[in-house]
Order: sequence, then structure tokens, then C-alpha cells
Amino acid sequence: MPNRLAHETSPYLLQHADNPVDWWPWSTEAFEEARRRGVPVLLSVGYSSCHWCHVMAHESFEDQATAALLNEHFVAVKVDREERPDVDAVYMEAVQAATGQGGWPMTVFLTPDAEPFYFGTYFPPEPRHGMPSFGQVLEGVRSAWADRRDEVGEVAGRIVADLSERSLAGALAADRRPPRPEELHTALMALTREFDAVHGGFGGAPKFPPAMVLEFLLRHHARTGSAGALEMVQATCEAMARGGIYDQLGGGFARYAVDTTWTVPHFEKMLYDNALLCRTYAHLWRATGSDLARRIAVQTADFMVRELRTEQGGFASALDADSDDGTGSGRHVEGAYYVWTPQALRAVLGEEDAEFAAGYFGVTEEGTFEEGASVLQLPGTEGPVDAERVTSVKRRLLAERDRRPRPGRDDKVVAAWNGLAIAALAETGAYFDRPDLLQAATDAADLLVRVHMDGHARLHRTSRDGTPGANSGVLEDYADVAEGFLTLASVTGEGVWVEFAGLLLDTVLLQFTAEDGSLYDTAADAEALIRRPQDPTDNATPSGWTAAAGALLSYAALTGSDLHRTAAERALGVVTALGVRVPRFIGWGLAVAEAALDGPREVAVIGAQGDPATVALHRAALLGTAPGAVVALGAPGSDDTAAVPLLKDRPLVGGRPAAYVCRRFTCERPTTDAEELTGRLRD
Repeated sequence: MPNRLAHETSPYLLQHADNPVDWWPWSTEAFEEARRRGVPVLLSVGYSSCHWCHVMAHESFEDQATAALLNEHFVAVKVDREERPDVDAVYMEAVQAATGQGGWPMTVFLTPDAEPFYFGTYFPPEPRHGMPSFGQVLEGVRSAWADRRDEVGEVAGRIVADLSERSLAGALAADRRPPRPEELHTALMALTREFDAVHGGFGGAPKFPPAMVLEFLLRHHARTGSAGALEMVQATCEAMARGGIYDQLGGGFARYAVDTTWTVPHFEKMLYDNALLCRTYAHLWRATGSDLARRIAVQTADFMVRELRTEQGGFASALDADSDDGTGSGRHVEGAYYVWTPQALRAVLGEEDAEFAAGYFGVTEEGTFEEGASVLQLPGTEGPVDAERVTSVKRRLLAERDRRPRPGRDDKVVAAWNGLAIAALAETGAYFDRPDLLQAATDAADLLVRVHMDGHARLHRTSRDGTPGANSGVLEDYADVAEGFLTLASVTGEGVWVEFAGLLLDTVLLQFTAEDGSLYDTAADAEALIRRPQDPTDNATPSGWTAAAGALLSYAALTGSDLHRTAAERALGVVTALGVRVPRFIGWGLAVAEAALDGPREVAVIGAQGDPATVALHRAALLGTAPGAVVALGAPGSDDTAAVPLLKDRPLVGGRPAAYVCRRFTCERPTTDAEELTGRLRD
């Protein structure tokens, strides 16, 4: 019989709707039920494309005996971390503080007052590698709750008190100023020490795509000319593009590599990774003209549109790591959709082409993955490559792969991640003359306005099938959607997107900003948890804090608003505090600081849309590498000049379209020459 998750909209929760566990969604009613029964709460947090979440579900939550124990002695609450990042954040902080590590599935035991007292992540069905079994954990917690409840309550109280005392106040400079040039240079030197000069990227295994850090390095190179900053970007981007983390047949990036060489990925594909990396490669092409960067940017954009776009025009969250192994057993295996053996190549391509493909993609008899299978890579070949043969081989392999059982898709639309996708697709479409990509960005923005945004400029975090979810937007939703809208305005010249961004950023100032200029992840009127989450560091995506700083800064550059500029600068105070110490974990903040230091430069392009001279100036403006530069496009006297103050009172020059390059609304002489504009924005 379906449990209480059967009517939820989250694909992750629906995956558990037929479990014998009597799951509850996160709700007041669940904790009231625990209080009424006098039992603790099991909080299980995961997401639909999480491999180990699926493993624990099959091993434990589908097991009748385990479910019976859970149902008798606990109230079980299941949370999709992508729907409720606030719940995930506060309890993950507790898990990490108690155990020194975290991850998903996250397993936390709570009192009926939602206070945590025991923590973990994945627990196996039998004791393994020093880990207790999940059954042993349940029995231990049940026994402690029954026999030592006062002690459990004291532990929970101490944990909550410790979390409440944690504060950023001591880490922040009193004047809340953005970083100075010397502090950004110090951050660069720290990154240089952590850079993997052999394989690219930073740190060891597992290795995550460092999109936010790469954006900082590109902007730092643009501002200072640092060759070392650019070399780290180029080496990392090439290594990822040639590695197994990138889908060599279908495009798009997997979540991370389990090794230091980018060879074997964790195969889930997330919208946010692909949006961020699409933009990174597009910006690398903008800086260098690299053919590889262009190819990866376009293929990644095409992957997002082809595989993740929903019927309503938004973008789905993720593709699973696992899929049916195709043997008829019903067994789901990680990577089954993507990996190849020499035998499988021969079956599709024949002997000669299979031998060629094996050398080209690094497929060996011993394999690079499980059971002798290989993840496709581009390890490099000597001499010229037969491009037509490569195209033929890829086409046939992709056709064969399309016949395999496909990974599941989490089709909920997350506002923040769609904001990132809008920015990436708008720029990629503009750079590479792909109006279809720009249309996809516009369609997603339309969906966010129609479905996610209410009449009071408040956002729903998620939607599914065109219906908004019940969960309120968090800071990253407002910040990333505003970023997407501002980027779309720069590319299209439609001032309405600036207006929508302004409404969202006003909500940021009213609902998420503290008196000292710091930012909270949840709104002031959001559901109260044991702690109001506040994290300025990047995770898989830019932190809401620094993403908001970036959007506030860009909006101020387009409108001249001192209020938004001041808020951005105060928010950047945390980058001053953390950038020199942990630059890998505040890359987006460092990128925004580069923009603030450069101005950012404001480019107003005045001329009739469609006029070849206007088009040339607009393209030159968009391709400028000045850190965080904003671009506004409009015809004299049009509605867009009224919506975007940067465009106001900017006349044509000698009757010809013109571009004005400004800082803080103080402008150089206008130019009518696209090449001259290019030079100014690379100076």
C-alpha cells in the first residue's frame, strides 16, 4: 500500500512511495505524530540521482523486516535535498560537526522537537568495513531512546546549542569591504599551490569540476594578464574535456571523477554542473579562441536542451547514475548506459573500426571501470585523425547506446539551476550564432516568471509539469534567477528582464539580508528550523551569498543604484575574510570581487536592433573579457532605455550606432567602431 509520499511531486520522494516504510514528508504533522507516540524521528535525506541513496533504499527501505522495525519504533521522514536545501543544510552541518564528514544519503535521528542526536550517511544491511549495519543502528537508537531518554535529550540540546553559537561574525571584517588586489593575488597563489599540474584541477580524489574557481581565474587573467591563471584554466578544461567525466558520445559532464585523472566518473549528470561548465568553456573560448572550448561549450548546451529540457520549457534537475543493465534481470547498475568493452565495440562497428575506436577512446581489454568495461576518453593519438571516420564511429556508437535502457530523469525544475542554465544558454547562443539556444534560454525564463514567481516577487523553488511546488525559494534561487535574467537582458536587449531581476533582488534585500550586510540562505519569514542556515562558501553551485553579491553588483551597474552596489560590496566582505584562506571554496565570490575591482565596466550599445553596425557593436560588447562587464542594448528613445538607466540619454554619434564604456556611470567617449570597442574591453 502506498505510504504518505504517493501524492508528493518530488521524483525522489515518489521513488519511495511504495516502500514498506511508512514514510512521512517533512511536515509539522510528522513531528506531532512522533510527539504523540513518544518516539524519535528518522530523517533520511537524499536526491533522485544519488547512487548510494538507491543502494540503501534497495538494501534497507525495501526490506520488510527493516521497515517493520522502523514503523514500530520511529516516525520516518524522507526529504529531497534539492527541494529542501534548508533542511539539508542545517542537519548536514550537524553531521559534519559530529563526524567530520558528510554525504548522501544523510541519516539523522531527531527528537520530536527536531533536535538531532545521532548521525550518519549510508549504512549497509550487514556490518561492513567497520560500519554497523542499519539494523544495528536502529536497535541502538531504539534502546537509547527507551532506556536513556534524558541523556539523549541532553545530547540533542548540546548539539543545538553548539550550532546556535556558530557565527560568521568573527570571520568578517568590521568594514565589510571587498577584497583588494593584493588579497586576490594571495588567493591566486594559494590556488597555484593546490593545482594538480599533471592532471589539472585542484586537490585529489574524488575530483570535482571547479567551475567557480575557473571563472575567477579567467577574470583574474583578464584584469591582470596573469599567464599562470589562464594556464590553470586551460589545463583543467582540456583534461576534463578529454577525460571520462565528459560524455564523449552525447556531450555533457558527469557529477565528478572518483580518481585524480578524470577517468572514471560518478555517472549522474546534473543540470547545475552542465550549466556552469558550459559557461566556463564559452568564456574560455571568448578569452582564447580555443576550438576545444568552443566544441565543449556547444555540445554541453546541446546536451542540456536535448536531454534535460521539459515540455514546459524549463530544465530537469538530473539524470541518474544508474540504469537497467539490459540483461533482463531488472538489476540497475551504475554507468551501464555509458561504458563499453572491446567486444561491444566489435559488435557495433566490425573488427577494423572497433580497433580504431578502441585506440581513439581508450577502450582496453582490462578496462577502466567495473567488469572489464571502459569509460570513453580521448587519451590522445599520434599523427592526424581521420575526422570523417571519427564522426561515423561516434554516430554508430551513439545510435547503439540509444537502444540501451536509459537512466532515469528527475524532471522537477529547480529555479536556481534554471537560472544558471539561462545564463549559459543565452551567452552560448549569442557567441556561436545559435538562436535556438537563445530561444531555449528565453523559454526557461518565461517559465520561471509564469510558474515560479508570484505577484509579490517571491519564488517557488521547484515546479513539475508546470505546477509549482509548495517549497519557497531560498537565497540561491533569487540570486541565480536574477543572474540568468540579467544575462538574458544583455544578450537580447529586452529591458523587462532587468525589471524582473530588480524585483527579485529587492526581495533579497528585504528578506535575506541582515543588518550587518551578511546574507541568510532562507527568508526571514521562512519556516523556522533549529538554525537559520547561512553559508557563504561554494558547494556544487555558487553559494547563494556570493551569487547574490554578483547579481546585486550587475544590477547596480545597469541601473546606477547605490543601494544595490552597497549591498554587493558589504556582502563581499566575507570574500575578504575567506578568499585568502580557502579560495577553492569561495571561487564565485572571488570572481565577483574581480568584477567589483574592475568596475565592473558598463557597456551601453545604442542603435536600431538588426542594423549591422548595431549588431557588430553588440557582439563586440558581449565578447569583451573585462571581468563581469554588463551590456545594455537599446534604440534611442525605446522602452528599453526607460527600463535600463544605463541607456538613458545616450545619443547616436553622427547618426550612427554607438557604444559607451563606463564605470559607475562615468563614461569614456563613445565609439562607433566594433574593433575599437573590442580593444577597450580587453584593456
